[in-house]
Amino acid sequence: MNNKKVKISIVSYTNTLPFRWALKKSEVLNKIDLQEDIPSICAQKLKFNQVDIALVPVALLAEFPTFEVVSNYCIGAFKKVDSVMLYSDVPLNEMETIVLDYQSLSSINLTKVLCKFFWKINPHFVNAFPGFEKETKGTKASVVIGDRTFELNGSYKYQYDLAEEWYKFTHLPFVFAAWVSNKKINELFLSEFNSVLKQGIDNIDEALAEIIPDEIVKNYNLSNYLKNRISYPLDEPKKEAMRKFINYMEEL
Repeated sequence: MNNKKVKISIVSYTNTLPFRWALKKSEVLNKIDLQEDIPSICAQKLKFNQVDIALVPVALLAEFPTFEVVSNYCIGAFKKVDSVMLYSDVPLNEMETIVLDYQSLSSINLTKVLCKFFWKINPHFVNAFPGFEKETKGTKASVVIGDRTFELNGSYKYQYDLAEEWYKFTHLPFVFAAWVSNKKINELFLSEFNSVLKQGIDNIDEALAEIIPDEIVKNYNLSNYLKNRISYPLDEPKKEAMRKFINYMEEL
């Protein structure tokens, strides 16, 4: 990468707080151009070579002719995640329409996989628009991801945690996004980058102490969310889950 700054796109949700906090406090910050985006934009920037490394939704990896996972860490979950939810006034078998959140294709495809192979239902899927969260009613359900779920959880008669449903289906964790590059990155830099990511994960309470939660998360236990809902190590079960998920997507 010579002396050019490494361009990095990271998801701007709370679940990446440990990563963002550590990167901004480290010497690595002087070597990178850190850009905070929604998941779908992270992938788009990498696909069009606007960045060198991105935290990419797993569902989009098939769109890359070549790619390399460049980190031992990811955004994953073992059973409940709390922030990737299907909300409804009616149970699964009565849902006629599911509105799909526009911010992450991993969650969209996870919903479709669960509908077809696990729940065995065939709803009409509709792409969401900003503000769609308020339209959930009757037989119209909605998939909502990210920080917006913190204020919505408990607001509907039926809510399904998609990571937990995936676990019921496969007995595996789920990986929502992985650190990916589509070009060769200096190994020394990657080693330093990974060390910083680990530092963030190891110091979640310190990272939380330095932020002021906004209105959405004031009444939500962020420490529990980051420590016990989000699972960061990209271990073998998660790699197996990634492969299985991609295989199911190909059968949709």
